[in-house]
Amino acid sequence: QVQLVESGGGLVQPGGSLRLSCAASGSIFDINYMGWYRQAPGKERELVAEIISSRSPSYADFVKGRFTIARDNGKKMVFLQMNNLKPEDTAVYSCNAKISTVDNRWSYLHYWGQGTQVTVSS
Repeated sequence: QVQLVESGGGLVQPGGSLRLSCAASGSIFDINYMGWYRQAPGKERELVAEIISSRSPSYADFVKGRFTIARDNGKKMVFLQMNNLKPEDTAVYSCNAKISTVDNRWSYLHYWGQGTQVTVSS
C-alpha cells in the first residue's frame, strides 16, 4: 500500500510564505514523477509545479518566480516553497506521484495525497 501525506498548509497574510511537504510511504520501488496541484472552491484542479525524473522542474505561469518545487529522493519527499502568496493562491493543495511498487516494479500508477488547505487572507 502506498500513501502520500501532505503537511504545512495554513492561514497566511498576503505577501507571506508557506512550505508544503509531501511524504510517500509504503512498498515503493521507484518514483518517477512528483507534482503539486491545487483546487480552489468552484474551480477545476490545476497543476502548480512538477518534477519529472532527470528533467528540470516546471511551473504554472501563475506561480513562476514565487514558488519552488524540490525533491528529496532519499526521503521520498517533495516540497513546495511558496513565497509572496496572494489571496488567489487560496486552495487545497495536493501532492501527486507516479510510483511503482516492489511487487510490480515496471508498472507505474498515480497516487494522490489527501490535500492540505492554504488560505491567504488579511
